[in-house]
Amino acid sequence: MDGKKGWALATLIALILWLAGPAYGKVYLDIDSPAFQRFPIAITDFRPLKPEAPKGDLSLWLSETLARQLNITGYFSLIDKKAFLEDPATAGITADGTRFADWATIGAEYLIKGGFLVEGKQLTTEFRLFDVVRGELVVGKRYVGTPDDKGRMVTQFAGEVLQALTGEAGLFDTRIVFVKKTGSAADLYTINFDGSDLKRVTDYRALTLAPRWSPDGRKLAFTSYRDGNPDLFIRDLSSGKTEKIVSYPGVNLPGSWSGDGKRLLVTLSRDGNQEIYDMNVESRLLQRLTREFSIDVSPVRSPDEKRIAFVSNRGGSPQIYVMDADGGNVRRLTMDGNYNTSPAWSPKGKKIAYEGSVNGRFQIFVIDEEGGVPQQLTFEAGDHESPSWSPDGRYLVYTVRGYGRSRVEIINAGGQNPRLLQEGNDGCLSPAWSPHLR
Repeated sequence: MDGKKGWALATLIALILWLAGPAYGKVYLDIDSPAFQRFPIAITDFRPLKPEAPKGDLSLWLSETLARQLNITGYFSLIDKKAFLEDPATAGITADGTRFADWATIGAEYLIKGGFLVEGKQLTTEFRLFDVVRGELVVGKRYVGTPDDKGRMVTQFAGEVLQALTGEAGLFDTRIVFVKKTGSAADLYTINFDGSDLKRVTDYRALTLAPRWSPDGRKLAFTSYRDGNPDLFIRDLSSGKTEKIVSYPGVNLPGSWSGDGKRLLVTLSRDGNQEIYDMNVESRLLQRLTREFSIDVSPVRSPDEKRIAFVSNRGGSPQIYVMDADGGNVRRLTMDGNYNTSPAWSPKGKKIAYEGSVNGRFQIFVIDEEGGVPQQLTFEAGDHESPSWSPDGRYLVYTVRGYGRSRVEIINAGGQNPRLLQEGNDGCLSPAWSPHLR
C-alpha cells in the first residue's frame, strides 16, 4: 500500500478520538480580543509507546515539528525545554502520570505529550493536550499510518489543538503561492503555512506573475510571458494541465474569482488603456466594468460579491476605489497618502488591506470597507507589498524587499507577530493565500 492510500485508510479507521477529554470542544482562547496575549505551552519530547522500543529520531522530530507549527500561528508562547521540572524518565503521557504542579511552576498553561511506535512499515502516534491549570485532558488522538505520514499526523493534531482551544481548525491545510524571480525569469512556487514544503509550480524561464487561486484551491490563474506576450493562463494543479485563456496584445492580468469558480475579474489593455472586465471562464465572454481614460487595475471582489475594490489613477495618483459589481457607483476609498495599491478584501468582510507609500517605502495598511482612517500594520525597513488574507481572515501574507534580500512574511490581522516564511536573494513577489484545500 502506498503512502497516500495508507494515509487515506488511516483517516477512515484510525484518526479517532480515543480519549474523551472533558473540555474538548470548548473555546478557551479569545484570539480575536484586542487584549489577547500568547498562551504559554510546553511540548515534551515524544516517548516510545513500548518500553523496549528504541527512542530514535522521531522523539525529537515530532515535538519540534509540532512546536514549529503551533508557534507560527502566533497564539502560543513555547516554553524552553531547559525549564522543564518533570523527570522524563519517570513521567508518563497520561494525566495520571503527569505532575501538573511542576508544569504550573514554570508558567505553562497548556501541555502536550505524546508517544510513538514503529512496527515494520507501520507508524502509530499518540498526542495529548492537557490543561495544566485544571489538571485535565483537553483532547487526545491516535493516528496509524506509515513513517511517511508523520508530517500529516503532526499537522492533523496541530489543527485539533486549534479547534479545541479556539473553535477553528487553523490553516494547516492551506498553502501560499508566490512569485520567485531569478534574473530575468520568474516562476510560481507554493509553500505551507508553517514555511515548509517549498514546491515549484511553473518552469517557463520567463516572467510569470500575479497568481490567483480558484475558490476550490484546485487551479491557479496567472500571467506569463512564456510565449512573448503577457498572456493569461489557468493551471490545473492536480494534472498540471495549463490552458491559455486570454492573449490580447498588451496586458492580460487576473483578478479575483467568483465564489462558484465560473467568473474571473481581469485587467486588459485590449481597448487602449488598462480597464477591468468580468470574464466567464468557460465561454470567455467579457463584461466591461470600467470606462475611464485612466488606468484601472487590481480588481478584487467583496466576500458577498456585491462590490469590487480596485486601483485607479483617475484622481491623479494610484488610489483604492470601490464600485458595485456591475461597475456602477464608483467611490474613492483611500484619502491618505499619494500611492496606494494592491487591495485585498478580508474574507470576513469589513476590512480591505493594501500597500501604501510612507516616506518612500511601501507598508501594509488596512482600512474599513466604508472608508475612514487607515491602520498601518508594518513599520520595518524595506518595501512591504501585495497583502493577501488567510481564508479565516486572521492573518495576512505579504512580501518584503530591500537591502539585497527578499522575504515572504505573515502577520496577525491586527499587526502583531510578523513571522518569516521564506527568504533569499531571489525576488519574492505577489503572494496569494489558498482557500482550505480539499
